[in-house]
Amino acid sequence: MKRFLKINAVDNVAVAIADDLKAGEVVEIDGQAITLLEDITRGHKFALRDIAQGENVIKYGYPIGHATEEVKQGGWIHSHNLKTNLHDNLEYTYDHKSYTIDYPKRDDLKVMGYLRKNNTMGIRNELWIVPSVGCVNGQAQAIAERVKRECDCSHLDDVRVYTHNYGCSQLGEDHANTQHALAALVKHPNAGAVLVLGLGCENNQIASFKEVIGEWDEERVKFLIAQEVEDEIATGFEICKELVEKTREDKREPLPLSYLRVGLKCGGSDGFSGITANPLVGLFSDWLIAQGGTTILTEVPEMFGAETILMDRAINKEVFENTVCLINDFKGYFRKYDQPIYENPSPGNKKGGITTLEEKSLGCVQKGGAQQVVDVLSYCQPIVKNGLNLLQAPGNDLVAASSLALSGCQIVLFTTGRGTPFGAFVPTMKISTNTQLSQFKANWIDFNAGTMVEDEEPQVVLERLIEKIIATVNGEPLKHEKTGFKEIAIFKTGVTL
Repeated sequence: MKRFLKINAVDNVAVAIADDLKAGEVVEIDGQAITLLEDITRGHKFALRDIAQGENVIKYGYPIGHATEEVKQGGWIHSHNLKTNLHDNLEYTYDHKSYTIDYPKRDDLKVMGYLRKNNTMGIRNELWIVPSVGCVNGQAQAIAERVKRECDCSHLDDVRVYTHNYGCSQLGEDHANTQHALAALVKHPNAGAVLVLGLGCENNQIASFKEVIGEWDEERVKFLIAQEVEDEIATGFEICKELVEKTREDKREPLPLSYLRVGLKCGGSDGFSGITANPLVGLFSDWLIAQGGTTILTEVPEMFGAETILMDRAINKEVFENTVCLINDFKGYFRKYDQPIYENPSPGNKKGGITTLEEKSLGCVQKGGAQQVVDVLSYCQPIVKNGLNLLQAPGNDLVAASSLALSGCQIVLFTTGRGTPFGAFVPTMKISTNTQLSQFKANWIDFNAGTMVEDEEPQVVLERLIEKIIATVNGEPLKHEKTGFKEIAIFKTGVTL
């Protein structure tokens, strides 16, 4: 197993891979002997040569900030001596780049999914109750519990209420965000049937909410307003009982990989995220797009410092300009609330070895692989172009994962170096950046990418990941699905009345 790694030929730092790099140890990199001046924790960086005060520190082949003091060869580089170079809005120039992606088309390879009336694919068949407002969360839960007690739901993957606190006391864009999020939830193909439960006096009136939903399958989506019936739990149960029977008709069938839409997310990142799990997910993204499928990259604040990599891969000038707006508009969102744009990474990120936002972002965007960016989506906007899409959403794990699913992803790949048990309302596959985490939190982690620094070739790990994803798409439950940890988080941007 490697004990340290220089990622790019031009880097002036290396990353500790092992736990036992001690002060005084002599390591050899690129033919030169380097004496470590301090203990270097796994995932953290040390200098490959003397770095002057003010000089850029280079990792992944790009600057990740500048040294705030002189760092001697073999010295530890972290928050005490490295600071971001990032600042406010920048001027960008379109410098189109494209890369050769050498993955053959696998027309023989199919996935087993549920083909819906609108020609989208579900990878789960579930009954969902969607409250139009948080006031009826309890009634929705009572209906769901009665359905599970009294109906034969053995053919369904789940009966679930997606509770939230919104739908009233919101204004303008904030209210519209909630409506569009709930409308996307109602129409998601992983739901075989949906009951929308309203109260009757909320801002998110069922009549106006239907206008936001647009077209829907009237046999599979039903509406109930609690204030208009004597017993909303009994009435809701009768509606759900009919929906359960309707979903009994649904069967999996072989469908092309082009139907698959995958969200790309990282959380609880560490010093290995940009070395193992994120590059692996990037390889999968390239492979799936070569099969005609779609991936979405979000976490806009975690593109800051690496945004030009994505801009240069925009398929045309319009997509480039939309990407510039995506970045600058999100910076404006921070300024609107008087918040620092670069208040990132998190304490957990720093403990894992990430120092600056540039470093985090350069690792984060690797999940997008090397394919061209074909579209930029606003929050909750449905996918219209197959290929790599960018999506407006924050870095927050629950909100970002929900946002990916709300734009139409049937599954989210979630890379993590620290671990987390949560799940979005679609299957959320936890991919560990290091083997230690996968062993310690085996009840959380679905796939281990840590073997990529343990001498397993990336293409071999990719083949295993493809097999795991296809098995999940075909119905194999992930860890969070087994525990029932599934939820929706809506992006809230405004005042509450």
